[in-house]
Amino acid sequence: MTLPSPRSARRRYALISFLTWLPPGLTLAPMILLMTERGLGLAAIGLVTASYSATCIALELPTGGLADVLGRRAVLAASAAFGLAGLAMLAFATTVWQFLAALSLKGVARALASGPAQAWYVDALHVAEGPDADLKPGLARGEAMGAVALCAGTLVGGLVPPAVPEQVITPLAVPVLAGAVASAVLLVAVLVAMPEPPRPRPTLTGVLRDVPATIGTGLRLALRDRGLGRLLLVAFAIGVAVNSVELLTPGRLATLSGRPESGGTVYAIVAALGFAANALGHTLAPAAARLLGTSARAAAAATVVTAAALGALAASVALSGVPGIVAAAVTYVVLFAGLSVTGLLRAEMMHRRVVSTRRATLMSVDSLQLQLGALVSSLAIGRLAAPAGTAAVWTIAAVVLLVSALLYPHRPRGRVPAEDPQPVR
Repeated sequence: MTLPSPRSARRRYALISFLTWLPPGLTLAPMILLMTERGLGLAAIGLVTASYSATCIALELPTGGLADVLGRRAVLAASAAFGLAGLAMLAFATTVWQFLAALSLKGVARALASGPAQAWYVDALHVAEGPDADLKPGLARGEAMGAVALCAGTLVGGLVPPAVPEQVITPLAVPVLAGAVASAVLLVAVLVAMPEPPRPRPTLTGVLRDVPATIGTGLRLALRDRGLGRLLLVAFAIGVAVNSVELLTPGRLATLSGRPESGGTVYAIVAALGFAANALGHTLAPAAARLLGTSARAAAAATVVTAAALGALAASVALSGVPGIVAAAVTYVVLFAGLSVTGLLRAEMMHRRVVSTRRATLMSVDSLQLQLGALVSSLAIGRLAAPAGTAAVWTIAAVVLLVSALLYPHRPRGRVPAEDPQPVR
């Protein structure tokens, strides 16, 4: 099967990115509220959401290895199928065990989706234009479309339920069912729009042998290439920062708005503004790299801006009412715009340090680092938020992110290596 032209690959990657992130966007605002409405307390909700994170962490590396061994299309199609099943179950779940199963299926879908589409696009561009192809424009378009999907999905998920008659269906379940439909569309799109070169027919013995070997090689690569290792440590810092914002902002906005119900709507709007800024940041990232001379410099500068925005969010805790909400919205816009510039340029630098047969595994290692940062942040917030306050938690996260700006490698990698690279300082 022939891979598409560079122009066609960019369009297809953008479509797949949009459809991949639309289901999470649709379920972001209503999911916790749906669990609460169906009788789950805070402890049960914490258990359910922890099952999602635990599933992601456990499967990140095996699913990345599968994508490198079995192919990107097969793994991403499996992700869409698991996402469809998980969201369909979530819409009708009524007990803790049903919610646990639904979130676990969502976790499997998320782990399977971390890397295959981006790896497919980079492979297609390298086949068409060679190892020196400029990855930034296509990656920017794809990541921007993913952010647009999150923005649109969050708005729909937050604004549609109040307009749905309760006699027809539970209003909060409507965006979740829409997410299941979007997952079905993603499944079809992946099978149609992601052609891959023929691969040898896999056997169970071969998969059991090759996947662990691929994972091991990917981990050794990250340890040997010091530049790559530093880029992966940045993901840990980003996980700490983003998780602290996502966990504490809803409660902060609910307090500012005066009511939990209005707080949910305000959060949906503020989060949507952040995702819109995320899309804009991805679009501007190539220009930022040209302006500052290298991707590493631009990524480091964007990290500093993001840390400053998080510090400003901490300072905004002193405000109340509408001024506090406006301050949160403005800092969200700057914060997520900076994160998107950093994320895209960091991805480009990592792709230039790895061969095709390790590409999806590397993306899974990166996602694992992000999840570990989020896990550490969750544990720390549980201990710090009550005695120290929201501002203190955000300040610590801002400092962690600021320090990570020092991790970007100073020596750029200009060509994708033919084999696993030697250490690079």
